[in-house]
Amino acid sequence: MHRKIMIQGTGSSVGKSIIVAGLCRIFAQDGFRVSPFKSQNMALNSYVDIEGLEMGRAQVVQAEAAMEIPRAFMNPILLKPNSDNNSQIIIEGKPVKNMDAKSYFANSSFLKEIAKKNYEIIERNFEVGVLEGGGSPAEINLREYDCVNMGMAELIDAPVILVGNIETGGVFAAIYGTIALLDEKDKKRIKGFVINKFRGDIELLKPGIEMLESKLKEDGLDIEFLGVLPYEKLDIEEEDVLAKKINTSVNKEADIKISIIRTDKMSNYTDFDALSHYPDVSVNYIFKASDLGEEDIIILPGSKSTIADLKKLKENGIFDKVKELYSKGATVVGICGGFQMLGKEIQDPYKIEGDLEKIEGFSFLDTYTTMEKLKCTQQVFKSIECSVDGTIIENFNGIVKGYEIHQGITHGSEKNVTEGTEYVFIAKENIFGTYIHGIFDNEKFTRNFLNNVRIKKGLKPLDDKFSFSRFKEAEYNKLATLIRKNLDMSKIYKIMQHGK
Repeated sequence: MHRKIMIQGTGSSVGKSIIVAGLCRIFAQDGFRVSPFKSQNMALNSYVDIEGLEMGRAQVVQAEAAMEIPRAFMNPILLKPNSDNNSQIIIEGKPVKNMDAKSYFANSSFLKEIAKKNYEIIERNFEVGVLEGGGSPAEINLREYDCVNMGMAELIDAPVILVGNIETGGVFAAIYGTIALLDEKDKKRIKGFVINKFRGDIELLKPGIEMLESKLKEDGLDIEFLGVLPYEKLDIEEEDVLAKKINTSVNKEADIKISIIRTDKMSNYTDFDALSHYPDVSVNYIFKASDLGEEDIIILPGSKSTIADLKKLKENGIFDKVKELYSKGATVVGICGGFQMLGKEIQDPYKIEGDLEKIEGFSFLDTYTTMEKLKCTQQVFKSIECSVDGTIIENFNGIVKGYEIHQGITHGSEKNVTEGTEYVFIAKENIFGTYIHGIFDNEKFTRNFLNNVRIKKGLKPLDDKFSFSRFKEAEYNKLATLIRKNLDMSKIYKIMQHGK
């Protein structure tokens, strides 16, 4: 028998994604085969599954927590914003077209069919489904088009738990107001509520919880209080929280300082999560040319609009500053769009990214990139051999794994350090560029790279044996323990079993 539960929130950033991940880990620990599901996701951060299909990274984290292989059916609709009112629409892992909001909502019937069809895969293959909503279900102007909140719950008859974030204030009003704005059928789908990110003495909170429960009963609603989750620092990837990463304090005592260039359309910033956990590394995000100059490594990240981002780097002075620092010996790394920028020119003959057909790159590498009509999306396992070639990754011989998501094809006269005819990874002196997202999740590669930077600085190499995968597993278990301790799991199981 398949059981399901849906986590919705009073708004964005209330903790839906993390709670779904924690519940996935708990159900997996309890012996169930469990899958996460979010019908529609909007994010520039994406992943490629084993079939080469694109999906949002939030569901990748949740699948890892569930001890399952991430699959695109866990996130069948992905919107990758091009502007405030236009996104690339990815359906079942494949890009379809760019649409504005009005055109997108005009296709709501089709989108609901896609959502239902893909959840049925989970119903057939998993014992438990944990669904995540998007934003708030109280967007009453969009209810008729909705396929991610109450619209999705209605499609598969899922019970709902509503989450409110006390950290931002007004949590009781947010919970009660969200419920009050829903129509009667949708109100009855909500079976419980959770208060998240609490700091302080819970005794001071109890009178408000009792009054909220009383008001809900007066309204004829049977919505149970399920618990309060205290604020706890967890190093688990969250959806679209780059602002938090940018605002974290920089470790000024670290041996190696890394500056990541923050572009307008930066994508896959999770490529750098692993780096922030190395004891000798400090990671900082850079907005202005004046902030550059003290780092050992400069990273040009992936981009949803590489040409536009490169144009902006030239306008704000970062382009010239990076060239200056590279000439003085700074190590420069380019990932995906950043890799394309390292070459002599980026060409866009089909105007995939916009009206600008070509732009000059940094010319650090003797390469050219052409934007093609078809996007490359695949997982990769590549052998890299740089025994004694004098590059910043010298003495690395091994396999790296990750995934590719890119519109452009890069060609030129540089030495290819991976097998195959197309450039996936190029290393040259104090620079490397690659299309491999997740390259720094490979601990042997990363420690070798960092040690080469240490040696370049006159420091001794380290052998810290850090494993990012083991670190993440420990954090998922820590999250599950936190939820078990603070939420009434017996009530949650009852809601899943009976819908009440």
